[in-house]
Amino acid sequence: MRLTPCLRYRTSSVSSALKERVRRPAYLSRLTLPEELAPLFQNDDYIGWSGFTGVGYPKMVPSAIADHIEVNSLQANPGTKKKFNLFVGASVGPEVEDRWAKLDMIARRYPHQVGKEVSKGINAGRISFSDKHLSMFAQDLTYGFYNLHKKHGDPRKPLDWAIVEATAITEDGHIVPGASVGATPEIIQSAEKIIIEVNTRVPNLEGLHDINQSFIPPNRLPYIITHPQDRIGRTAIPVDPDRVYAIVESNKPDNTGENAPENDNSRAIARHLIDFLTEEVSAGRLPKNLLPLQSGIGNVANSIIGALAEGPFDQVQVWTEVLQDTFLRFFDSGKLAFATATSIKFSPNGFDQFYTNWSNYQDKLLLRSQQVANSPEIIRRLGVIAMNTPLEVDIYAHANSTCALGSRMLNGIGGSGDFLRNAKLSIMHTPSSRPTRNDPTGISCIVPFASHVDQTEHDLDILVTEQGLADLRGLSPRERAPMIIEQCAHPDYKDLLREYYDRALHECLRKGAGHEPHMLKNALKFHINLEEHGTMKIKKWD
Repeated sequence: MRLTPCLRYRTSSVSSALKERVRRPAYLSRLTLPEELAPLFQNDDYIGWSGFTGVGYPKMVPSAIADHIEVNSLQANPGTKKKFNLFVGASVGPEVEDRWAKLDMIARRYPHQVGKEVSKGINAGRISFSDKHLSMFAQDLTYGFYNLHKKHGDPRKPLDWAIVEATAITEDGHIVPGASVGATPEIIQSAEKIIIEVNTRVPNLEGLHDINQSFIPPNRLPYIITHPQDRIGRTAIPVDPDRVYAIVESNKPDNTGENAPENDNSRAIARHLIDFLTEEVSAGRLPKNLLPLQSGIGNVANSIIGALAEGPFDQVQVWTEVLQDTFLRFFDSGKLAFATATSIKFSPNGFDQFYTNWSNYQDKLLLRSQQVANSPEIIRRLGVIAMNTPLEVDIYAHANSTCALGSRMLNGIGGSGDFLRNAKLSIMHTPSSRPTRNDPTGISCIVPFASHVDQTEHDLDILVTEQGLADLRGLSPRERAPMIIEQCAHPDYKDLLREYYDRALHECLRKGAGHEPHMLKNALKFHINLEEHGTMKIKKWD
């Protein structure tokens, strides 16, 4: 272990709330103020945080590190500047991560983020970012893939530090997470030193989690899960007590904000999907209670779950990554029998309802690590119905989920690829258009050629917009394109897309290259016109 200055632990200032939450007394002897930890972090440290979709992340120590750097003007001098390599299961609260990005404290970031300042840093070239399928990030961390170029610290440990939030610590010293699990088990497993922030503001959520150990091949074991409610692990995250460097008391809530509001388009998409699922049940391709559902985040996902709460399906089960506010309505309707996820991203009011009525939900809900929640093995076995939102989809069903105009990173691929590649039904939903500054329908979400491809045509079964639903199962590329244009494109773009396809088909058949027709000289003309004129509405193809 790298030598670290000794701390002055504060055993005399243990609050009664902290004593109640920390059931291993020896840990209380390591109680520390976050500002005393801040100077210990060195330039180029590899740091892992708990957290997933802005929930369950550490707040005290990351803020203290930023305070220390800002107050001492460390970033102004190349000799004192500190930049860290940051590893989190997904996104965290903007008050910590965006602040780190604004202070230019992040050298590398993996594997998913949503902060505006982080995105600016990535696209300005200040932050090296690599997104990754969320099922693979945690395992690759334990494999040592991310520390191949690590220059200091214990070479056996991928991370120098883990800073994780807990709602309690057991007698064995194990960590009870909060409203997310994410990659926290693997981050703890991979860290040389561990700092635990015990959050006494939120309830002790012991019993909500199913934590399993991560093994490395050839010793990996199958996940023996055949139903969403199956448990395969324990209720807390195992920790080596010798690596617990400090305990910090936290009383700050997660900064989740309000969920994205529903609108007419999102509700129309939800209606199309409910009609489709009803038809699948009638045709005998789905059981009456459907199959386990996966839903992404955003207003369309909220509308779909809200529609299911009022829909014709009973005893529905959910296998997903994140639960939003409308899941509370789904639970309260009596139609949702059980849900498992890796994170609960409720609004502040949603969390108040959840905590106040905890006894109503505790037997219907389970949180797992993202390596399990996003496991291709389990998704395929359960026959999950996966529903996610892309930036754009082309006329052959290639989807772009990450890079606007092919280059500007937004958030990262997240878990959409894990689910879409392995689900029984792979569904993508998007509004048919989005506004620009000078055109209310300036961006067509159905394009001739995707400017970046995250999910290929081989992964997508169903595409739905507020205009309609295209069932692409079993169709060839030349059958898919007209259906996507007619069913899903916005009326402002249908004629342009029809003309593109017809001309591409004519030219490619003449050349003997007609399997998936394109006019390469015009394939990205929508995007070029958007860059130059603020709209995808081109005047003509030539």
